This record gives sequence, structure tokens and C-alpha cells, in this order.
Amino acid sequence: MHTDPAASTPVGIGWRQPHYELLLQTLPALAFLELHSENFFADGGAPISVLMAGREHYPISLHGVGLSLGSACGLDTWHLDRLAALVERVDPVRVSDHASFARVRGAGASRAAGLHASDLLPLEFTQPGLDVLVSHVQQVQERLKRAILVENLSAYVGWAADSMSEPEFFNQLTQRSGCGLLLDVNNLVVNARNRGASKCQAALQAQAWVDAIRPGSVGEVHLAGHAELPGIVIDDHGSRVSAEVWQVFAHAVRRLGPVPALIEWDTDVPALEVLLGEADIARQLMIDVMAPVPA
Repeated sequence: MHTDPAASTPVGIGWRQPHYELLLQTLPALAFLELHSENFFADGGAPISVLMAGREHYPISLHGVGLSLGSACGLDTWHLDRLAALVERVDPVRVSDHASFARVRGAGASRAAGLHASDLLPLEFTQPGLDVLVSHVQQVQERLKRAILVENLSAYVGWAADSMSEPEFFNQLTQRSGCGLLLDVNNLVVNARNRGASKCQAALQAQAWVDAIRPGSVGEVHLAGHAELPGIVIDDHGSRVSAEVWQVFAHAVRRLGPVPALIEWDTDVPALEVLLGEADIARQLMIDVMAPVPA
């Protein structure tokens, strides 16, 4: 296991295919690596071999996109079985997915398997929506024999039926199910921008979101870049972390403490040194914020 002293600060990166070989050769100082669960569902082959090679040097966090925890038609049992097998094999430090739905009940021959949207669609922030999510989170946790983390979305549409705020929705979710929150700071800023907030206003609104969450419920923080397009901001994980997201992250560290933090970069993946540079910024910011104030 990699034990460089700098890795004691809990900052990691998303480990993507372009960096598999170089990272194993250089073993940079990182607290953990995060991988997408669904890429490693096969029982054998090159992907799982690479994952296990990384596991020899770093703790692994498994982050999924396909559980569809909020789908009213129920969980995909095949998906859950494959995830359970992967978790048993890897013994990750954290397992996470999203507060979203992607599955609906199919018709005809597709009824049993259901139909998949191949996207992370937002849930209603209502008691019935919460009840479905709590039930499925508990089902997953019972199957995996561990608590999971559930991530807040970047959402480009909402529901007229919403009857509670998003932070209250997550507070009730974590209290009722025993899961934790994977706090995606970039998503908070993206959502505020798409509601019409300026960059400065978005940072302040995101900080207020963080203030409304029970501190002990947050198990990991995600940091990523976003794309500014005409009329919309897209959470594309394709650039450096923005100044306003760093601002909200600093606020989150002040309130939540040194929670494990991850640099996500999934499109236009740059050289490994660029990701490590972003991780260095997160690490130094965490150190600065947590440093004692001189008397």
C-alpha cells in the first residue's frame, strides 16, 4: 500500500484508462483512487486486472452510475449482483451512486428488463420520491453489507411537485437510511448558474446549501470542471476546477472538516500531471483551511 506522507491528506483522483499505466509506474502521492463500478463488472480480463493492481498501492473508492436508486420500478437485480461481487472482491473504502433514476418498466418483451435512459435523471423532492429512494438505498446496503454514499445531481430540469428543499431531502435520506452524502460541489454551482445566478451568487447559494446539510452525513466531496455554453452550464468534467467551486470547497472544509475529496475529469482527459496539480490545490487548500489560527 502506498504510504507517502503527502497521501495522508484525503485527496484522490478519478483513475481513468489513459492514466492506468503511468500511475502504476509513478505511484503519485494520493489518498485514494476512484473508479466507475460498471467498468469492472466482468469476472476477469484486463480491466479487473488493472483495478486489482491499483488496489495493491491505493485504497479504492467505487463510484457507480447505474443503480438507478430512485426508479419506482425497482432495482435491477443483475446490476446489484454484479456490484456486490465487485465490492466483495475489491473491499473498497467507499461505494457510491447517485440520487437519480434511469429505469422504467418496459412493455412487451422488454418489460422484465425495463427500459434505461442512459442518463442520471432527477428525482422529485417529495415524500413519495424520498420513500422510494430510502427503500432502495436500504436494499443496496443490506446486499452489500455496508453503508453507501449517495450523490446530489447536476439537474437541468425539475419537478413542479417538489415539496422540500434538496438539502432537506438529503438530510432525511441519510437519517432514515443510514447512508452518507457524496457532496458534489461542482453540481451545486452548476445548478445555481442554470437557475440564473451569477458566478458570485452561485458560490454563495452553494455555500448556503452546504450549511443546510448535517455535517456528519458527508462521506466524500467531488470536485470537477464545467462548461459554459450559451444559455446553459454543463457539468462535463472536462476542465480544471473553477474559482467559484474552489471557494465553495473551502467553505465546505471549514464546516465539514477534512472529508475525503476527489478530482473528477472524465472528458478531454488531460495529462496525469494536470490531475495531480488539481489534487495538489485541493490538498493545500484543505491544509490552509484546517490550520490553527495564530493566537
